[in-house]
Amino acid sequence: MTRLLLRTAVATALALGALGPARPALAASSDGVHTVRVPDGDPRERSLAPRTTEPFSLLGITWDDPREVLDGTAYVRTRARDSGAWSAWRPLETDVRMPETGPDRARAGVRGGTQPLWSGPSDGVQVRVSGERLPEGLRVELVDPDGGAENAVHVVEPDVAEPGAPEPGVVPPAAGPLAPDRPAVTSRSAWGADESLVKDPPTYTGDTKAMFVHHTAGTNDYACSESASIVRGVFLYHVKSNGWNDIGYHFLVDKCGTVFEGRAGGIDKPVLGAHAYGFNTDTSSVSVLGDYSATTANAAVRESVAKVAAWKLGLYGIDPTGTVVLTAGANNGKYKLGEKVTMHRISGHRDGYPTECPGQHLYDDLPQIRTLAGNAGKPTEPAPDETDPFAPHLFPPGASGR
Repeated sequence: MTRLLLRTAVATALALGALGPARPALAASSDGVHTVRVPDGDPRERSLAPRTTEPFSLLGITWDDPREVLDGTAYVRTRARDSGAWSAWRPLETDVRMPETGPDRARAGVRGGTQPLWSGPSDGVQVRVSGERLPEGLRVELVDPDGGAENAVHVVEPDVAEPGAPEPGVVPPAAGPLAPDRPAVTSRSAWGADESLVKDPPTYTGDTKAMFVHHTAGTNDYACSESASIVRGVFLYHVKSNGWNDIGYHFLVDKCGTVFEGRAGGIDKPVLGAHAYGFNTDTSSVSVLGDYSATTANAAVRESVAKVAAWKLGLYGIDPTGTVVLTAGANNGKYKLGEKVTMHRISGHRDGYPTECPGQHLYDDLPQIRTLAGNAGKPTEPAPDETDPFAPHLFPPGASGR
């Protein structure tokens, strides 16, 4: 009887295992990030069978050596927590690189990784990765920025980021005569940055000479009430999964045009970021939440990106419609170390690195964004007074109202 019960128990366990374990063996689990190791095996093909996981809303794939590149493809499916339905297969962008300089490069535990993908509240995952030679130590990073709260909705409080206090050795910028007004920027405290995770003080560069425009990729299917959660998820992924000191971007913008403070150190300071491998020094960045490879950016996005770029460059008296010569800080697959490159003051990520970022549609919007930024600091003509009997627009060419 005992043997029969044992055989029955084993058979039941095997049957359940064929459907995917109820809870995976986690490589690590802390502070809102759970990891699942992708089994080793074929150097060109790796996969993770469908399985139930800890709750998450954002995910990505990382690997041991941050200097390696995943030269291939990575696809994921996720299971919605509310309906139990599995999503279609979705690609992860694999062109993320660690910074070429600064403390983010030298920190212990830095890992290579894909761009993260916002999935919404989920509790299941499946993964397929393929390439010519895959990096070692692949693992899935499951980020839960809301601590597992059911249907969490975070309304951003009206807490606006202010310029940082003067830092020793940091020369304050001299704003130009027509520097535009500072746009409203949602502070780190408002979107919920856990400052205890940021271990090192910010690093400052000489000044800010150009602005790189990015997109976070992933999905545009999010509510703007979720934007703070998405920003918090990107922060956790960059810090706890990539091993960086802080979120890589200086500013983030959602599809409703809300601007979020990114990397700490002062929005008006030349903070060294982790956003454009080879060109992080002397540049700033703004990343739009969503994928603009297939989706067109709306007017709110274009205007907010333009306002941020115009204000940031305007602090240094820079015309945002102009160009600048930057020096590549690394061999990054597009430019060689030390190569001089002429770029627009407002450039797309792909202008400095071999990537599709910020997506073709947003990239095509950059000329308009530059124009909007160029007009941001200029006085506008007042609308004509319809009650003025001598208003010039009331008279035909050559006529006089007086």
